[in-house]
Amino acid sequence: MRRVGFLLLFLLLEALFAKEKLFVVERENSALAVIEDHKLKNEITDMHNCNHAVVKFIENDGYMITRDGYLIKFDPVKEKKTKEVRASKSAIGFTLDKDFVAVANYANKTVEIFDRDLNKIQTIDTKSRNVGIKTYKDYLVFAAMDSDEIWVLKKEVLKCLTPDGKPRFEFRVVKIIKNAGEMPFDAMINDNLYVVGFFNSPFVGVLNLDTFEYKRVPLKLEKKDIVLKVPHFGFWSIMKDKFFIPAVGDNKVFVFDKDFNFIKAIEVEGNPVFTSLSPDRKYLAVTFSGKKFPIVQIVDTKDLKVVKRFDFKGMVLHVRWSKEEPLLYVSNNGRSEVYGVDTKEWKKAFTIAVPKPSGIFIFDLKQGQRPEKSL
Repeated sequence: MRRVGFLLLFLLLEALFAKEKLFVVERENSALAVIEDHKLKNEITDMHNCNHAVVKFIENDGYMITRDGYLIKFDPVKEKKTKEVRASKSAIGFTLDKDFVAVANYANKTVEIFDRDLNKIQTIDTKSRNVGIKTYKDYLVFAAMDSDEIWVLKKEVLKCLTPDGKPRFEFRVVKIIKNAGEMPFDAMINDNLYVVGFFNSPFVGVLNLDTFEYKRVPLKLEKKDIVLKVPHFGFWSIMKDKFFIPAVGDNKVFVFDKDFNFIKAIEVEGNPVFTSLSPDRKYLAVTFSGKKFPIVQIVDTKDLKVVKRFDFKGMVLHVRWSKEEPLLYVSNNGRSEVYGVDTKEWKKAFTIAVPKPSGIFIFDLKQGQRPEKSL
């Protein structure tokens, strides 16, 4: 009986405390806001230019890349910066693996490889701005924006060891897809399929990383509006049987099946920027740019129809679904607020004051994070 009572007490205490912690980029403040239990808990400062900062987690390590090219390692549990290096003059994205961090650079036109402690391992000269960097098995894959190429590199273990006794490795080019499409801007990955979007081509490119077969999948674009904010892809817009792809310059979200057969073009209110799937895969949140910045629409992924609309009267820059609660977090940069939207009642549940928030990133307090993967 005593053991049962202890177990019940443990489960009760676990339920009372937060299981996830939010790190929100303060776009103009060179800082990361820390939110826990729906409250602003802390700020990690001196984080350089956060204009387009991206945060990722692996195990109990947090990493951030800044617009001015700083790669920063921080402790998400203790909420403090631990190390930084400058990967370039301007960076846009990065990816994590168990023993390296790979940064896709703009200004230096390179991809830089670091170990988990931010020691430089390798520089890969691409002579292009680089985007959409992902990993698959022993491959590193990214798109070269200026040369319209997709690069695939393979990790090869060397015979020599590092000073601390670990195997040395380097990446070598095994495949370059030339004339992939005009001006790639982002990519997503699902299992062995690398899917890249193009700014000036009416299709997405799909590269099979097992066979290196490449195909172009047409998008039915009817108009080309002035694009104020380029759409962002991500592994969070992939289901087992569907891909959701925001259109460039058109008020649509395209839906394809797992084999990239066209299903539907969902009409939405503006030019989409983010499409984000709920953890149960029942809903897709869509954000916009331009005049529709304040709007968030919710799509039913079964019926493929817009079922909810929110007007937050500001400038929504990011959304993120909670994995622990029925909540959608929304960052309103224009009003310096982060909202929690109750996804059972579909109404605003609480507001947190955060200076000029943009990207929202969630760290699992219970188990740390695993490397990003498709779902």
